[in-house]
Amino acid sequence: MAKNVKTFAVIGLGAFGSTVASELFRAGHKVMGVDTDERRVSQMASNLTSSFIFDTTDEAAMREAGLDCCDVALVAIGSDIQASILTTMNLKMLGIDTIWVKASNKTHHRILLKLGADRIIEPEQEMGRHIAQMLNNPMVKDYVSLGNGYSVVTIVVPERLDGKDMKAMVGDEDFNLRPLGLMRGGEFVSCEGAPVTFRKDDRLLLLGRSQDLRRFGEST
Repeated sequence: MAKNVKTFAVIGLGAFGSTVASELFRAGHKVMGVDTDERRVSQMASNLTSSFIFDTTDEAAMREAGLDCCDVALVAIGSDIQASILTTMNLKMLGIDTIWVKASNKTHHRILLKLGADRIIEPEQEMGRHIAQMLNNPMVKDYVSLGNGYSVVTIVVPERLDGKDMKAMVGDEDFNLRPLGLMRGGEFVSCEGAPVTFRKDDRLLLLGRSQDLRRFGEST
């Protein structure tokens, strides 16, 4: 079970919403799933703490279902922008502490900002940037943007770097990168303390600016 169990409401159980709901439920949280499509709700029932079929543009129905008791709400409604906006407004009226909303386009995004959504997600764009980073550098196996031009990437150490000193390779001032550690099989190896020598297939976690990470990848 999760150490800090929260109650999440996931509104919209399409591909995106159902994936988020399942992962939260698997992590041990309480998850309330809502959709107007009976089939979707039925398919997800075993991966939810509770499930409801109703229109979340109806504030009274949301209160009756107990959504006002949730800690966090995710509005994952697909292409129906009006329903997404009205649902977000209702969640604000219910006093939900944290509201995340999936946006369909830039106009939708701007409206959600005005409504006070805590986080606005554009899955297609975020996944597109993620994939572009990995296509740009085949060594990169995972990528997380931290904002302000900084990212954390996971790089799989190629055979040509086997036996090389990590500090000598990564600590070059020209790159301005910070190694966070590496995974060697199931073991985490810290970059602090004793010198670390690369082994083929180590997974190195690097923090730095995108352009520096790119130059490091090209140079190795």
